[in-house]
Amino acid sequence: MTIIRIHPAIAALTASLCLGVSTAQAEVFVQCPGDTNGDAVIDTPDPNHPNAVCKHLTGGDGFVTMADGRPLYMFGFSDVTGLAPTAVMSAGDLAANFPAPTLSFKEGDEVYLTLTNVGMAMRPDLFDPHSVHFHGFPQAAPVYDGVPDSSISINMGASLSYYYNIVEPGTYMYHCHVEATEHMQMGMLGNLYVHPRQNGTAYTYQGKAYTTFVYNDGDGSTGYDVEYPIQIGSFDHNFHDASQAVQPLPFADMRDTYPMLNGRGYPDTINPNALPAPADNGGKVSQPVSSLITATAGQKILLRISNLNVTRFHTLSLLGLPMKVVGSGARLLRGPDGKDLYYATGSVTLGGGESVDVLVDTTGAAPGRYFLYTSNLQLLSNNVEDFGGMMTEIVIN
Repeated sequence: MTIIRIHPAIAALTASLCLGVSTAQAEVFVQCPGDTNGDAVIDTPDPNHPNAVCKHLTGGDGFVTMADGRPLYMFGFSDVTGLAPTAVMSAGDLAANFPAPTLSFKEGDEVYLTLTNVGMAMRPDLFDPHSVHFHGFPQAAPVYDGVPDSSISINMGASLSYYYNIVEPGTYMYHCHVEATEHMQMGMLGNLYVHPRQNGTAYTYQGKAYTTFVYNDGDGSTGYDVEYPIQIGSFDHNFHDASQAVQPLPFADMRDTYPMLNGRGYPDTINPNALPAPADNGGKVSQPVSSLITATAGQKILLRISNLNVTRFHTLSLLGLPMKVVGSGARLLRGPDGKDLYYATGSVTLGGGESVDVLVDTTGAAPGRYFLYTSNLQLLSNNVEDFGGMMTEIVIN
């Protein structure tokens, strides 16, 4: 089947004309206190919003490359923060990233996150709305929750600025909640975490001083030296191929064939650089996030592990290094009596929508390479290619 590609800006204009809607409604619009030119960058801080933080994402489509070299069509988000509104539509064209751009905030931030739907360049027949669902965000205002049944979703050619008053630290995640099973399987999900107010205050725990922490623990017990987000995910190539070819989507037969960490299968997971741009992406990189973890012997590593997979539970194991779980579901593991409920383990198991905060202490560890991998051994593959999939390395220097 031949697919005619139409630039989403043209598709949006055509749709608006056909519906009798003013074309002004297709303009990119960003809300950001202190931003004077609409690029989501604060130029003159607003004294009424001293903790304002602004980001601008687009929702659209594009391609990614699996570890066996196979290109797959996908939906996704891209970061256009810093671009003028007039440049956003073309910049978001075929610019979908997998995973979505990492979002990192601080407790106390007042976040203005704008999402612009640039449309589907490869599927001009699709007019899918998009949204941002901040998964696990406490007491979210319903209008900004991203669930289309009770909040706003963004039509093609439109923008919406979400507002979040960040009140609790921890490891979260985000995804599109419109036609969630389809849009998440197609790649609209990413890492998101919040640093605690305690950061910057020195605490000594077990003889070592820390200034960065997972939570406001009050004693330094969640202190760490380096952090890495690791998002578990997987794709069903038949589903992605059907979406590109305008075929019925096989929801009932969905069986993921490409297990990944941060949007890559092994050995691409240990490539520290962005993967080369797929041939059909017009030179735009779509997989910039590495899963390689590096540290110096003696450092404590924080792994922010999340699972937004839509088909199964996953287990990650670590050989040769101790793991301590200090948080789960963006909550410190501490009882109402103040007792720590941290636990040591060799593996963690997560279902869809779950996250854990894992500290890995490398004190006394021999320099070398250690493997973080799924113990679901059938998932150590890139489709039919063995010795790949959901595995990465921790390199201790």
